[in-house]
Amino acid sequence: MFSALHCSLISLTLGACFAFPAQGAASPAGDIASAQARHIATYFPGRMTGTPAEMLSADYLRQQFAQMGYQSDIRTFNSRYIYTAKDNRRNWHNVTGSTVIAAHEGQSRQQIIVMAHLDTYAPRSDADNENNLGGLTLQGIDDNALGLGVMLELADNLKDTATQYGIRFIATSGEEEGKLGAENLLKRMSAEERKNTLLVINLDNLVVGDKLYFNSGKLTPASVRKLTRDRALTIARRHGINAAMNPGLNPDYPKGTGCCNDAEVFDKAGIPVLSIEATNWTLGKKDGYQQRAKSRAFPNGVSWHDVRLDNQQYIDKALPGRIERRSRDVMRVLLPLMKELAKA
Repeated sequence: MFSALHCSLISLTLGACFAFPAQGAASPAGDIASAQARHIATYFPGRMTGTPAEMLSADYLRQQFAQMGYQSDIRTFNSRYIYTAKDNRRNWHNVTGSTVIAAHEGQSRQQIIVMAHLDTYAPRSDADNENNLGGLTLQGIDDNALGLGVMLELADNLKDTATQYGIRFIATSGEEEGKLGAENLLKRMSAEERKNTLLVINLDNLVVGDKLYFNSGKLTPASVRKLTRDRALTIARRHGINAAMNPGLNPDYPKGTGCCNDAEVFDKAGIPVLSIEATNWTLGKKDGYQQRAKSRAFPNGVSWHDVRLDNQQYIDKALPGRIERRSRDVMRVLLPLMKELAKA
């Protein structure tokens, strides 16, 4: 019999010794997503771009896709970001990130991308370190293990489903340093692949925020918004899920549009996007940054990057049942929406 230590070491690379819910249609919506998210947060904290934890988590995702029968691989990219010291000295920090891509082939060359970033926040300054922002112990269950969990459950549900359009499941890295992985992904896409990409769906920060938001890109055509964002909200209402779109209370962020995540890279390139996140666009500067009302549990109304707050033990205590409930809610909207969009 394996020892507990041996089991833990194996699970870092193969995901062994961890019982996931029964796969496929028999599993209640959200069960796989929440279990995967908890596994990733537990075994791969500190998934900072270019670190061993990030590379191990990328390989874990690749193996999960492969076990489902997907063609999956890891692409690396080189980039850098600026680190600021106490004396205001600024130095470039070079990183090599990992992007995981799994392909579900469709009957046509056109495709839909489902994307979630796998990295956690890397301290960008000495001040970040002093404030417990990022680092080796950050679980990042909200930002963004649950996004990865939802992507894996969606892939599992669609693995044996024939679709008209292809689907690419992509876990990016370098999001926390300025969307580095998404930029690299777009750069590698040929003109034909860009033209054939009908939609990019981005999953990010699904737990702590007050409600789910479905937002389009600023450049996403109205016809696509109707089929994606508006349709998602209709499905959510049908299930009694508290969901909305950005009400547009800040003139810098028009009604129904999102901001400041990997999807923005594709929006600027003219590719339609749908961003799925949990926050509260009516609070603070009304820019989507403040996730919830300030409280004793969340003094600034956010959990962003904070080692003490963005971990499953703390969230389970402060928001009991939230991780499983959000997993279920997102899947109940996203799975039927994907089947419609991909023409299953």
